Amino acid sequence: MALLDIVVVPDPVLRQKAKKVAKITPAVQKLLDDMTETLRQARGVGLAGPQVGVLQRVIIIEVLKDEEDPKAPHGFFQVVNPEIVKRSREIEEGAEGCLSIPGYIGDVERHVSVELKGLDRRGKPVKVKTQGFLARVFQHEIDHLDGILYLDRLKSADKLHKLPPQEEMQDETDVVA
Repeated sequence: MALLDIVVVPDPVLRQKAKKVAKITPAVQKLLDDMTETLRQARGVGLAGPQVGVLQRVIIIEVLKDEEDPKAPHGFFQVVNPEIVKRSREIEEGAEGCLSIPGYIGDVERHVSVELKGLDRRGKPVKVKTQGFLARVFQHEIDHLDGILYLDRLKSADKLHKLPPQEEMQDETDVVA
């Protein structure tokens, strides 16, 4: 496995739409492994292909179990060609950050629960139903595949906040990556 460079704004690759993966190959599996290592090194919770300069529809998500709320949705996901097939009507505002937009967080409205489908690293179909923070992470990462940043979802400029320098380096696993 290898660490990949995380692309940051204003790199134009972040605004491009990723292409569907036609076939799961060893190269795609290596990309997933490299993205996993990169995500863990960056201490984020999610990473999409465009964030490492690869315009393929692949995402990695790792939300650790919350000791204070052990029933909260969590898990490790490597999903190829993810597609949201169902969204809750209920919307909730929450803080999001992004490894591609370092030093900022924003308050973004997202669906409380989502259902998605895609392929696992072996090409087998997967379905994921989730809610809360994990649902927020999936929506954020799938947006990256369509060239959408959380900045585009802010209702107003006052919803974006610059982090103090000491907080920029802290563990970012409490916001989306």
